[in-house]
Amino acid sequence: MLTAVEARVGTTRRQWLSYATAKRVMDVLVSVPALVAIIPLWVVIAVAIKLDSPGPVLFVQERVGFSGKHFRCFKFRTMQIDAETRLAEMRRRGEVEGPVYKLRQDPRVTRVGRILRRTSMDEVPQLLNVLSGEMSLVGPRPCIPDHVEHFRPDDLIRLNAKPGLTCLWVVSGRSDCTVEGWMAADRDYIARQSLGLDAVILLKTIFIVISCRGAY
Repeated sequence: MLTAVEARVGTTRRQWLSYATAKRVMDVLVSVPALVAIIPLWVVIAVAIKLDSPGPVLFVQERVGFSGKHFRCFKFRTMQIDAETRLAEMRRRGEVEGPVYKLRQDPRVTRVGRILRRTSMDEVPQLLNVLSGEMSLVGPRPCIPDHVEHFRPDDLIRLNAKPGLTCLWVVSGRSDCTVEGWMAADRDYIARQSLGLDAVILLKTIFIVISCRGAY
């Protein structure tokens, strides 16, 4: 016979599995038609990137996902092809504290790249990561391994969820937030995650993207 504690643990586990299953179904049901619908847009963006600067259309970078597992994250390329080699120079000019690098006027960003970043269109290829199960529509944004190595122990809780295309941080100010605000938003999401919260974040993201607030 189960004790009260064991029963609660079992119920919590079943609730979590139900949530995870429903979340995955939502990811697939949204990402598949979205990918099909944006094929014409994808072609236009690809042509614009190639005409604007030399280099590949997609930028592929290693990121840290659920339980610390690494995966290849896709984005439309928004920087010059020598951007990685110039990172040390640019890091000294970063406008945010901590290990996360972000520069409002980054000279490495191409002309088309600025438009893609401002409209958040550079993130569209991550729908492929969502479809493959490496990411979800909603969850903490995926970080590169170097950033994760500098996280405080409390911040590592964000690895208890799949990284997302959008998150609570995005609808709470995005790049206008401090790093601490970002980490606090992720911890809050982990503590409260549910389909209802995911739906609210997705709806708010639409308005954030349209307004271009906090994107650069």
